[in-house]
Order: sequence, then structure tokens, then C-alpha cells
Amino acid sequence: MPATSRVFYGWFVVAGAFAVTFVGFGCAYTFSVFMVPLQKAFHASLGSVSLIFSLAGFLYFALGIVSGPLADRWGSRRLAIIGMILTGLGLVIAGIAPNLTAVYAAYGLGIGLGVGCSYVPAIGAVQRWFLRKRGLASGLAVSGIGAGTLVMPPLASLLIETFGWRNAYVALGVLAAVVGIGMALLIENDPRDRGLGPDGAIPHHPTHTRQAAGVSIRDAVTSWRFVGLYLACLIGSFGLFVPFVHLVPYAQDHGVPSSSAVFLLSLIGIGSTVGRFLLGSLADRMGRLVAVLAMFIGMAFSDILWIISTDFWPLAAFALIFGTFYGGFVALLPSVVMDDFGGRNVSGIIGILYTSVAFGTLVGPSAAGYAFDIVHSYTLPISASVCTNIIAACIIAGTARAPIPPHKAGGTHGE
Repeated sequence: MPATSRVFYGWFVVAGAFAVTFVGFGCAYTFSVFMVPLQKAFHASLGSVSLIFSLAGFLYFALGIVSGPLADRWGSRRLAIIGMILTGLGLVIAGIAPNLTAVYAAYGLGIGLGVGCSYVPAIGAVQRWFLRKRGLASGLAVSGIGAGTLVMPPLASLLIETFGWRNAYVALGVLAAVVGIGMALLIENDPRDRGLGPDGAIPHHPTHTRQAAGVSIRDAVTSWRFVGLYLACLIGSFGLFVPFVHLVPYAQDHGVPSSSAVFLLSLIGIGSTVGRFLLGSLADRMGRLVAVLAMFIGMAFSDILWIISTDFWPLAAFALIFGTFYGGFVALLPSVVMDDFGGRNVSGIIGILYTSVAFGTLVGPSAAGYAFDIVHSYTLPISASVCTNIIAACIIAGTARAPIPPHKAGGTHGE
């Protein structure tokens, strides 16, 4: 039966997805705050500690290729709840880990599998609930990442100073489980289950709209439009997460006090939230694929600013600008997939696309750490990030006119 509430339930789905991304990515992006305590506790190099984040990042993006299709079949809520349980457990076990190898397993697998199970299903569900306001809704949902980046690193820093890094991980794990599971219960897979269409419209022929139109996974991933988007995300993501791991130690190396260095991560979160709100809505009018190209150019510009910044205020400007374009990029990708390939297999296609980001995340932050261990400078990895963003923008421009496979209604998911 159609829902009788005056508030369109799609906005509750957005709230659930916001909370899942807030908890998952907020906890993941506290990692920079834990780098120095982990180095000291286990007498480890910067590169070996950075690899923990790279492993987690690889898993939570790569797992979308599994969690996306599972969400299309089983429902997004179930996957999101499992993900939040794994995230909480991983953080708690990391807090009691006896050695660095155990931290690899607990944090890498816990955060990696937890976010991987929850992120794509939650964001994929949001796409089905909206049409005219899809860019705004997707931006609001993934703005949880920005808000988590704003709130969680200072909270983690406070917990470390007060209770030590081990108890800080345990506290974050409990928080992630309680908040994440509770809010994941709001997520529903499809408005048609409530007798609704996108944006709350009542379908004129409900019996004819039970199967969403869209492209099969095979047709989507073999199209030049998808190949171009995949290559751009793969190359661009090599530098995408370097600031989340290395901005704090970079600032500390240049004499910025620890508290101010941690605040730079929060500024990325502020910029990211602004980018998801403003740029997501703007892209609804200017074209979302064109907006993705602009995001890559903006991130390249911000990395140039990072190279020449050695004091707090220039670094703060970098953090805000980078966060804005990064936030817009993350907000737009799911909507671009929905625009091009339809809703029938949207979670599965998003999951496959995010494997590109997984490989970049695995290589980028850890390579930057090992490069610093060798040359004792971040100039090389940051310069490489500039180049990868420019190449990604060129790929998007080159494939923007590639044809889109025709959408079909009905059929089996993932055929």
C-alpha cells in the first residue's frame, strides 16, 4: 500500500545511508591520528603503518563487487547491518592487538569488510528512491563521509590523549556498532515496496513498474562509457586518499602543532560536506558527468597548493579546497551510474566501478609512505597525485560522448 506519511520515506533512507557512511568512513579516516602511536608502539616504519589503511581501503571498495549484487538480491538493510557489526568488531579487536600483524588483520579486515558490506548497498538504495533530486539526495547520503571526517578525527585524538590509543579504538568500535546498526534499520531497497515511485510519486500502473528499467551488468561493464569511467577512477584514485593518511604527519614535519595538524583532517571533512551539498545539487543542472571531470581538475589544483604549503593556513586552504572537490566526486559517482545504466542493477554496477578505487587506494597511501621513507620528502607522491588527476580528467573528456547501452525493463538481476 502507498505510504501515508507526509514525509517521503526516501529521506529516511538518506538518513540511514548518511549514518552508515558517517560511522564507517569517519572511523576509517581517524587512521592518520593513530599513525604516530602505532609507529611508537610497534617500532614500525611510516610505510608499513600506512599499509594498514591501504589494505582496509582496498577491501572496502573492492568488496562492493560482491555486496552490490547481494544488495540487489537480498536487500540493502541486511548488508548495511552486517557491515556495521564488522566495523565495530574490527576496531575493538585492533585495540587489544598484541602486534602490528594483528592490527593489519583486525583493522584491515574489520574496517575493510565492514565498510565494504555497507557502503555500496546503502548508497545504491538511495539512487532508486529519487529521480529529479537524485544528485541532492546522493550528496546528502554520502555527506556522512564528510561529517565523519569532521567529527571523528578530533574525537579520536581526544580519546587517545585521555585513555590511550588502545582504549580509543575500543570506544570507537562500540560507538560504531551502536549508532551504525541502529540507523541502518532505516534503509529500504526500493520505493516500489511501499507502492511508490521515485521522489514519492504514485505509479499510474503499479503492476507494470515492479521491475526497474536498466542495463544488464554485462552490457554496462562492456560499454565504452563504463570503461572510460572505470579507467578515470582507477588512475585518479592513486592520489585520492594520500591526504587522509599523510596530511597530519606532513604538517607535523613542517612544525604545525599536533592539535592543529589533526584539525586539518576536520577541514577536509568540512570541505567534503560542502562539496556534497553544493556540487551535488549543481551537477543536477550542469550535467553529472561534466561535473565529475571538473572534480578531477579541482583535486589536481588543490594538490598543487599542497606541494607549496608549509604553514598551517595554506595547508588549511588546501584541506578545504581538496575536501570540496573530493566530496563532490564521491557524491556524483553513484548518480552517474544510475543516469547511464538505470536502476535494475545499480548496486552491482556501482560495486564493480568501485573496484577501480580499491586498487588505487591499495597502492597510493602505502606507496606515498614508502617513498617518504626513502627520500624523506612528500614532493614526489603529491606531484604524482597531480598528474593522475589530470590524466583522469582527460579520460572522462575523451569518453563523454561514448554511447550508453539501451535500458530494458524486467529480467533477472545481474543478467
